[in-house]
This record gives sequence, C-alpha cells and structure tokens, in this order.
Amino acid sequence: MNLSSLSAPSGASEKRKRVGRGMGSGMGKTSTRGHKGQGSRSGSRLLRGFEGGQMPLHRRLPKRGFTNIFKTEYAVVNLDRIAALAERHPGQIIDPDFLAAAGIAGKSELVKVLGGGELKSAVTVRAHRFSKSAQEKIAAAGGKAETL
Repeated sequence: MNLSSLSAPSGASEKRKRVGRGMGSGMGKTSTRGHKGQGSRSGSRLLRGFEGGQMPLHRRLPKRGFTNIFKTEYAVVNLDRIAALAERHPGQIIDPDFLAAAGIAGKSELVKVLGGGELKSAVTVRAHRFSKSAQEKIAAAGGKAETL
C-alpha cells in the first residue's frame, strides 16, 4: 500500500448537481423545480420555519417559564484552580483582578468561589461570594475568605 493506491471510500465525495443542461442530464426542462408553484419561481426564498401558511411549529407549541433579567451572574471558580494559582504565586492575595489577569474570570465579572478541590497552603481569597464548603476549606488550610 502506498499514497498512489489510496482512494476515498465510496460515498465520501459526490459530484455537483448541474441543473438545466438538457434532457440527457436527467435535470433538464424544469431543472428539478417541478411545475408551477412557489418554489418554481426565481427569487423564491421562504422564512425559516414557514409551513406553507399552516401555523408554524414554533408558534403551535406553548411558551414555558421565563427569564429573570435581573439575575446576578457569577464567574465560578473552584478551589483547585485557586490552589494552582497559589502554588505558582506564593503569598499573593487572590482577588477578582488577579483572576482576570490570570484569564480565569472576566475583567468586570462578579466572582463566586466554590469548594471543588483541596487547598494545601494558607491563601487569602477575596471574592463576591463563597460557598459554605469553600469557606470551611479555606479556613481549614489556615487562609482567609474575604467577601467584597
């Protein structure tokens, strides 16, 4: 076997459909558009979801729930990521600005620290919110969890 004997598997490549090139092509006369009707005319384009005048599916289905536009969203950071940062930058206070510089949270995002992972060293962490388990683990490691 060598490069010259390789070929694509059957069905992997399909020839382009050339319409309106005579009866022998199998796609002559109406050029696969059928006879008359909306789709046969030039410039015919339907909106996404249009069902020929029938009520579209997205309008037949009921609406459910709602989206609270006043919801406060937090960038979530687990303790294992904070532990990795603390190892690389010992003695550094970990706050939202430091997390943004490290590429973990956005520049103007609110930060919530969750208790996923373990802390081995004492670290001062400043964030907008802490989960209960995160506060306990930070305190157990000898660090401080300061709420902004």
